[in-house]
Amino acid sequence: MRAMKMTDAFALVTGGSSGIGLATAKFMIGRGARVAICGRDRKKLEAAARQSGATPIEADVSVEANVVEMVQRVVKEFGQYNVLINNAGFGHFAPLAETSVEDMQRVFATNVFGAMVSARESARHFVAKNYGNIVNVASTAGQRGFAGGTAYCASKFALHAMTECWRSELRKSNVRVMQVNPSEVQTDFFRGRAFSARKLQAEDIAQTIVSMLEMEDRAFVTETTVWATNPD
Repeated sequence: MRAMKMTDAFALVTGGSSGIGLATAKFMIGRGARVAICGRDRKKLEAAARQSGATPIEADVSVEANVVEMVQRVVKEFGQYNVLINNAGFGHFAPLAETSVEDMQRVFATNVFGAMVSARESARHFVAKNYGNIVNVASTAGQRGFAGGTAYCASKFALHAMTECWRSELRKSNVRVMQVNPSEVQTDFFRGRAFSARKLQAEDIAQTIVSMLEMEDRAFVTETTVWATNPD
């Protein structure tokens, strides 16, 4: 067993056009990894690729066929593939009385079904190679609900459950399945909200993800939660 060096990492970061995904891609590339990022907005994706040095793949993770093709492209592009950062997601926040089935379905299509298909396609490759890493970017909202969080919290609780299932299934194939739970991070996810400089930044989560990956292969951090030390 050995520690995973970022120079040996061939990674896919979903939702890599901004926020935590882009910060993680940049951090990994800075340490020598080969990284592909995906996103739905071509212009935003290409700008992120230029900024980070990542390989852009236009894809919507809520569309199964897009995900299947995306993973195939990563393998073809790099010749190897051993890290999935399952980061794509968005939120819908409203009181229960104002939450529709369509709202729930839209959130679950990306945050749950998109994450599942991305992991499924990646796992098929990892199991065949008897090695791989999946990091699911969940949220503290997947640990405790709050008013207005019906759709988003439910999606992150579901991701947490899937993480535990995948970990149980894939450990025998030397595939590490990990989860990181950020609290509020200063990204476009919270567009329009004023933040104190003492809140978390995307780079804090990127550093956490890379430190989890770089642990000796004989061990892994199953789950970690990141809070701001003393936010205002």
